[in-house]
Amino acid sequence: MVPLIFHGTFIHSVTPREVDIIENGLLVVSATGKIVFLERNIPVEDVQKHISTLSSEPDLRSAPVTVLKHGEFLIPGFLDTHNHAPQWTQRGMGRGLLIMDWLNTVTFPHEARFKDPEYARETYAKCVDGFLKQGVTTASYYGSLHGEATKILAKTCLEKGQRALVGKCNMARSAPDFYVDESSKESLETTEDFLAYMKELDPECRLVQPILTPRFAICCDEELLDGLGKIAKREPKMMIQTHFDEARQEVEITRQLFPQFSNEADLYEYFGLFNDRTIMAHCIYPNDYEIGRLKECDVGVAHCPVSNTTGGEWGAAPIRRYIDMGIKVGLGTDNGGGFSSSILDAIRQAVITSNGRAVMTGDRNAVVSLNEAFYMATLGGAKVCNLSDKVGTFAVGKEFDALKITTAEGDRVSTLVEDVDTIADIFEKFLMTGDDRNIASVYVQGRSVKN
Repeated sequence: MVPLIFHGTFIHSVTPREVDIIENGLLVVSATGKIVFLERNIPVEDVQKHISTLSSEPDLRSAPVTVLKHGEFLIPGFLDTHNHAPQWTQRGMGRGLLIMDWLNTVTFPHEARFKDPEYARETYAKCVDGFLKQGVTTASYYGSLHGEATKILAKTCLEKGQRALVGKCNMARSAPDFYVDESSKESLETTEDFLAYMKELDPECRLVQPILTPRFAICCDEELLDGLGKIAKREPKMMIQTHFDEARQEVEITRQLFPQFSNEADLYEYFGLFNDRTIMAHCIYPNDYEIGRLKECDVGVAHCPVSNTTGGEWGAAPIRRYIDMGIKVGLGTDNGGGFSSSILDAIRQAVITSNGRAVMTGDRNAVVSLNEAFYMATLGGAKVCNLSDKVGTFAVGKEFDALKITTAEGDRVSTLVEDVDTIADIFEKFLMTGDDRNIASVYVQGRSVKN
């Protein structure tokens, strides 16, 4: 890779509510993909003078400078904290069905197709390309239950340059015979084989890492949850993901299957799967006790406002409360669980859904601001994935996962900008009206990855 030098506007979150707009900034990325310099208010004619002070980066002196024009800016790459990769081509199907009907009639039959490695290879290539096109530089992926297909997903992410957490989906019961692990023992063995493969694929987890992925408690018996918990204990840095209080039907069935637990927080915590490495998707219907455990155990929440509001029931998670309590919250597309694979749509729907919750509860404080939604899509998501030391902002020392945004008129225009617009105006217009046509370039670790 070659060094990257940008002069212009850079925008990133510094807190859930505060967005920092850096104007006339200078941002320098080393050939290793790390940010080595960031300053604001530097005249473009002084760029070379500042670059010359970076004696530890000799290649910079000959590197070209990208000057961002009015209507162009950089933001951190989007993180999708909850994504079912096999559902790429089923998105939009089964809207209005309750969760178990949707799984059994739409999702499980579709995911069963990934038994065919060629189908997996073709579909996952489209999936990863599609998310990179839309600015998703990091995705936390559920694979199917198939070990070989999940290996293909991980390899595809690595080859195409997307940062990813990839998990073999564990599901040994409560699913059709054609799409279920042979047994809990076989499910764990396939998981161990996948983990061994991942250690060879990306030994230092620089770009792709494994994540333990019980689909949800309904599809797992005690033997399977216990086995996954033992792996989590053995691998103290490995992430964990599953679903949590997603639907009223799911909550009730879980209680029937695990009558010894009065709530899902205690269930997952008992098996060692509820801690600071856990990503819990949806989190729509937790009680006060469970919310307290989310905070106490430092569990991350993957908020999926599109799928939460287009299934068989309209769900509005208490995101305002999570943010105010300091619980980690990111955004997820859920892929086939909704109608959109766009994090920009998730940003907008997060705001819309919070307004709906405010009306439902009579509490205007429930509203999530646009700044907070952008935070969830970037730095908040990085915290959920335990990657905030690497990505999520433009801090010096972090890896350069970023999007170059353009709102200039031309082939890519979908956000109209006028000369009188401030940078804050342009940023708001992009978040509320932009799409992948505005995402001119996508970088992961300093490498351009958008085809």
